[in-house]
Amino acid sequence: MSSTPRSAAEVFEKIPTQVFESSAQAARHLAQEVGALIAQRAAEGRKLVLGLATGSTPVPFYRELIRLHREQGLSFANVVSFNLDEYYGLSADHPESYARFMADQLFDHLDIPSAQIHIPSGTVSADQVFAHCRDYEERIEAAGGIDLQILGIGRTGHIGFNEPGSSRDSLTRRITLDRVTRQDAAADFRGEENVPRFAITMGVGTILRGRRLVLMAWGDNKAAVVARAVEGPVSDAVSASFLQEHSQASFFIDRGAARDLTRFRLPWLVGPVAWSPRETRRAVCWLAGELRKPVLKLTDEDYNEHGLGDLLSEQGPAYELNIRIFNQLQHTITGWPGGKPNEDDTYRPERAKPYPKRVLVLSPEPQDAVVSLGGTLERLVQQGHQVTLVTLTSGSLRVPDSAASKFAGILAELAQGDAAKPWAAAKSYAHEALDALAKKGEFGEDSAQLRQLKGLVMRGEQRDAALGCGLANACVQFLDLPFYEEGRYRRFKPGPADSAKLTALLRSVEPHQVYATGDAADPSSVAGIAMRLLVEALRECAGDAWVDACSLWWYRGREKALQAHEVDMAVPLSPMQLERKIRALGRYGALNSLELGVAEVNRQLAGDYDALGLAQYEAIEAFARGKL
Repeated sequence: MSSTPRSAAEVFEKIPTQVFESSAQAARHLAQEVGALIAQRAAEGRKLVLGLATGSTPVPFYRELIRLHREQGLSFANVVSFNLDEYYGLSADHPESYARFMADQLFDHLDIPSAQIHIPSGTVSADQVFAHCRDYEERIEAAGGIDLQILGIGRTGHIGFNEPGSSRDSLTRRITLDRVTRQDAAADFRGEENVPRFAITMGVGTILRGRRLVLMAWGDNKAAVVARAVEGPVSDAVSASFLQEHSQASFFIDRGAARDLTRFRLPWLVGPVAWSPRETRRAVCWLAGELRKPVLKLTDEDYNEHGLGDLLSEQGPAYELNIRIFNQLQHTITGWPGGKPNEDDTYRPERAKPYPKRVLVLSPEPQDAVVSLGGTLERLVQQGHQVTLVTLTSGSLRVPDSAASKFAGILAELAQGDAAKPWAAAKSYAHEALDALAKKGEFGEDSAQLRQLKGLVMRGEQRDAALGCGLANACVQFLDLPFYEEGRYRRFKPGPADSAKLTALLRSVEPHQVYATGDAADPSSVAGIAMRLLVEALRECAGDAWVDACSLWWYRGREKALQAHEVDMAVPLSPMQLERKIRALGRYGALNSLELGVAEVNRQLAGDYDALGLAQYEAIEAFARGKL
């Protein structure tokens, strides 16, 4: 275990953990460390050996290394690299191979000699896997061992592809991927069924032999597993927890990934707390949950016996504190998400005027908005507001080949049945699409034509789902932001053209309400990029008159759901409304497990409100107030 001194706030943490405001800030910090190490090793007359990771997490770090190389002349000629892992069965030129990823994201932009780059082979024959893995271990040893190993962490707690059950002494080997890991990679491969079932990975023991280990994590979705790795017991159920036994291991995380650490989740257990309204609500909701009591039944003794004596002495007695928090929670609940006209809005989440409102709902990918606020969309429409649902990207990367093949096949059959001239172009298009699908095979890259076809499939599904929420086709728009159309997952490069399109959209609608997501997302994800583009667009519009009359509401898409103490607006759904939302979601051909389970997430939040002593509802969709 590391002997690095900790502050009182970090008493529960068994690994030194630095929390940064953003992934970009963390990336800069780590890149400076790498630059210093390169210089130090050069002065010593030897090479720096780096262990590298893949996935979206290290992308900001790699971009910062490229910036240092281009702008400050940092040379990587003296660097030797070893990658953690590779999908088994994928060739190095496959678009989703880690060899291709590393070339695209890092190696093609640096002066590191190709002979000094090492990545496990995904195509070594089955009878040679053991020998290949042993050779990889020997190459690391021959290079002098890894000086700095970069790591990410999966939802199963894995480092590399060391899934639950990997032992502390495990070495480089072929491993079967966990279902959760394959689900997380499903979008990259256009469906879970296409994700390779095996990978070759450095073992936990291989990783722990590195002289210095840095694990990075971004976004709320990583918070729970980061807390288990940093504060939980060392266990092969969470391979990242083995880093607790390494004297030079550190976690570099952003505030989203840090939210479940005790110093952020329960700060009153580690030291004095500045009792802001949000922190107070968090503490009272936590105490009610711990004791399984409604808020109004908490006593002075409950507060004192659970580390909240300071809060009680500052804001008590319990009776008055309980009533204040209960009222705050009650005031988040509204059946009028656009504001209730001609009513006192003093204690309502949204103001009554103007009415009707121009409401702009932004969906990074087609499913996001309907998944997270399908019921709220229906209410806004029913209550007379002018709702515009804008899908920011085509969503083509999420459409499986089977859906494109089905669409093209139907079109070909229709064209075949009628020899009339107007069908000739359609027939040609359909057969070209079917030929392209056959040519690219199971793992090939989509042509521009296939991307277009899949985008059209998604448009049809989006309009159909929106109609299920009461939105006419005229209220549904598609922005097709260039970063998505020209890129692919983990390799998006947003630019000025993206923010310009979003700025133009805002100015054309001049909304009174904006619903958006991505504030808690991985910064390299579609939602995370869309959020940053929205912030840039809003900054560009800051002087426009409509901005002062606009409110921003964040919803959660695939990120960790808002907890009761974080909710600023809770929109209840009746059983029939929830059923209609579920039916609307059924219009999409491909939903991941998180999206399929959203109804249960909505029911769970309603259950949490019920347990706190508020009214019972079938389900609740939740929103947090944003700042313009």
